[in-house]
Amino acid sequence: MLRNPIHLRLEKLESWQHVTFMACLCERLYPNYWAFCQQTQFADAQLYRRILDLIWESLTVKDAKINFDSQLEKLEEAIPLADDFEVYGVYPAIDACVALSELLHSRLSGETLVHAIEVSETSITTVAMLEMTHAGREMTDEELGALPAIEEEWDEQWEIFRLLAACEERDLDLIKGLRSDLREAAISNIGIKIEQ
Repeated sequence: MLRNPIHLRLEKLESWQHVTFMACLCERLYPNYWAFCQQTQFADAQLYRRILDLIWESLTVKDAKINFDSQLEKLEEAIPLADDFEVYGVYPAIDACVALSELLHSRLSGETLVHAIEVSETSITTVAMLEMTHAGREMTDEELGALPAIEEEWDEQWEIFRLLAACEERDLDLIKGLRSDLREAAISNIGIKIEQ
């Protein structure tokens, strides 16, 4: 899959930075799940929203008591199966769920780096799959890497990374700022916007 130097750089970050990075990417994936739920009435997108909010809370509230196991169970019941739907939106919706489950697993295991790389790859995969679907064919990593949509996704990820990497210690203002900026933008990695 599309590799990027960001994956090597993530190794230099601490676990709270990995978790914040993943939460940011899940914020950018959430509108894809939301749109799919709106279109199909498959599930209540608020479930995803609530789980992601709990993760943000765990980053900003000292000693927040959150049962990540039960959140993972709830999420697993709300992941659509591709074969059950004929709409394309099921694929970005699944990717959004995969990313959030990686994030939950990182909270359960305490291992954050591998999951941060997975979430990064999941987000870029959503963009790559849509580009290949539009083009009607498979593309090489070289071809994909040259596409503006892919460049834009990497730029977004690098931007979040750079803001986090600049912190010496856990910066609550930065975490809250990233969260509110992404929530207010309410636009996904493939340009889906949440209509309030």
